[in-house]
Amino acid sequence: MNHSANRTVLISGASIAGPALAYWLDRYGFDVTVVEKAPAVRGGGYAIDIRGTAREVVSRMGLLPRLREAHVDTRELSFVDATGAPIASLRPESLTGGAEGLDLEVRRGDLADALYTPIRDRVEFLFSDSIATLDDRGDAVDVVFDSGTRRTFDLVIGADGLHSNTRSLVFGPEERFHRYLGYTFAGFTLPNDFGLAHEGVIWNTPGRAAVLYAHEPSDRLHGFLTFTQAVPPYEAFRNPGAQRELVAKTFPEHVWHLPRLVEAMGEAEDLFFDIVSQIHMPTWSHGRVALAGDAAHATSFLSGQGSSVSLVGAYVLAGELARHVDHTEAFAAYERLTRDFVEQNQALATTGGSFVAPSTPEMLAARNEALRDTAALTGAEGRAANTAMRLPEYAEAG
Repeated sequence: MNHSANRTVLISGASIAGPALAYWLDRYGFDVTVVEKAPAVRGGGYAIDIRGTAREVVSRMGLLPRLREAHVDTRELSFVDATGAPIASLRPESLTGGAEGLDLEVRRGDLADALYTPIRDRVEFLFSDSIATLDDRGDAVDVVFDSGTRRTFDLVIGADGLHSNTRSLVFGPEERFHRYLGYTFAGFTLPNDFGLAHEGVIWNTPGRAAVLYAHEPSDRLHGFLTFTQAVPPYEAFRNPGAQRELVAKTFPEHVWHLPRLVEAMGEAEDLFFDIVSQIHMPTWSHGRVALAGDAAHATSFLSGQGSSVSLVGAYVLAGELARHVDHTEAFAAYERLTRDFVEQNQALATTGGSFVAPSTPEMLAARNEALRDTAALTGAEGRAANTAMRLPEYAEAG
């Protein structure tokens, strides 16, 4: 039975979890508002994977035809050593546990737009705004936005990412829940002067990785420079100059394509610098406020499952809110049904780190030896995690 009558929901964040949640809540008859600090849904971006249980979510949303058209189809991952000499090349599924021809790989912006388009005329979107304060008074939540607007909602859901503003307002500082995985990275785009298409190439020395990644034949591709760092470089987060200097100092060699990558990083207008980390929380809700996606349980890009886990969580959270009269029961059911799935996928980040950027000479040697025996690489751990949950069935609003 659906119990959504006269229930208003504010969702903070319009990336992946937010629009997915808004889609399902709207189908169940909720009155939904989404607030997003950016001026529009963000386009472009690197490719993300939709595997296993998450593929069933987008199928139930009717998005498979559009996402198949947007599929970028990375066909090969190649690994080279410190001198640039080849080690091995393989299909990505050998590492991820994905199913070739079944799983989807799309640009993050294409997925965000696919989620946004069906609801843009049905759901209220407040762009270029954010939540300033929340007051959960028991029977409703009073919200003041940065714009000065004041509104009251029955429920508030924070789907505003790893550095969630909603989480900070309601649950406390990020440091309480943040788990640093020991890596710092810089991502950027650069001219595709390398002739790459539908492939990625990874260069390694212990604790460092340089990546070139081309979705398709194009004059631009993505570059990533990733390295281990015992303590997060907090002093660089608000200083782009310090970020560029730190990365350049960490990759001084004149081998392979490192000089070109470092040069492009220094010039890039789209540089994204951050640490590789996860969010681990004892509970994802408090009163009339709950969290979804990376705000609740960021898995990190090393897991390869962040967007997939967000899609599954959004589906379950909306369904349980529609199923239960009491929001506290709905939040508890959402967490009970999805936490094990989330934790299995978070655990993939440890394996991901050891393959993308092994941190010690011994780990790098073991990784390279495994790569040379491609027949033994099955991706079984990833497959078990990305298919670890069977989706519940929910009745829609009449």
